[in-house]
Amino acid sequence: MKAILTSLAIITAIAGYSQKSTKPSMTTTNAGLQKATFGNGCFWCTEAVFLNLKGVTKVESGYSGGKAKNPSYREVCTGSTGHAEVIQITYDPSVITYSDLLEVFWNTHDPTTLNKQGADEGTQYRSVVFYQDEEERKTAEAYKKQLETSKVYKDPIVTEITPLINFYPAEDYHQNYFALNQNAGYCQYVIRPKVEKFKKQFKDKLK
Repeated sequence: MKAILTSLAIITAIAGYSQKSTKPSMTTTNAGLQKATFGNGCFWCTEAVFLNLKGVTKVESGYSGGKAKNPSYREVCTGSTGHAEVIQITYDPSVITYSDLLEVFWNTHDPTTLNKQGADEGTQYRSVVFYQDEEERKTAEAYKKQLETSKVYKDPIVTEITPLINFYPAEDYHQNYFALNQNAGYCQYVIRPKVEKFKKQFKDKLK
C-alpha cells in the first residue's frame, strides 16, 4: 500500500483551521505530551507498530467505545460489551504530529473491512479513531475524506470517527506483548511480518 498524505499542511488546510492554533487540548499532559487513541485490529499488533515511532513515549493496550465498566479481555472478546481493542499512544507533538499518527494508523490496517482484520473478526476489531477534542476530530475527518476523494482504497472506508468516552487499560499480560512473547506463534507469523512491513514503509519515522 502506498504512503498517503504525509503533509500536515494539507490536512489542516482541508479541515479549515491553523496548525498554529493555541486552543488547549484535552490530550495535553503535564509534560507537554499528548495522547491519541486508535482501534485498528488486535492491540498486540498495533502496539508493536506504534512503539517504534520517534516521538512516541508509551503505548498502552486497552478497551474503548463500549458501555461496560472495567471490562475483562474475556468479556470484550464476546462482543457483548461494545468495546473495541484499542491502543492509547502518548507522544511528543514537537517530534511527531497527530497527522503523522493518522498516516501510520491508516497504512497499517485495512480500514475497508467491517469488524474484521485478517483472521480476527468481531466488533472488538473494528477500525475506529477515538478523538478527544475538536481539533483531533477535524484532522481525522479531513484525512478520511481525502483518502476517499483520492480513492486510495477501492472499497469504501468504514473507519468510525467518534468521541472518546472511556479508556480502560487491558490486563498486564497484554502490555508490550510482542516484545515479551516474540517466540509465540502469533508473534512470529502475524505480528512480526506486520512490524517488518511497517519499518520498511516508515523508515524516516523510526526511533
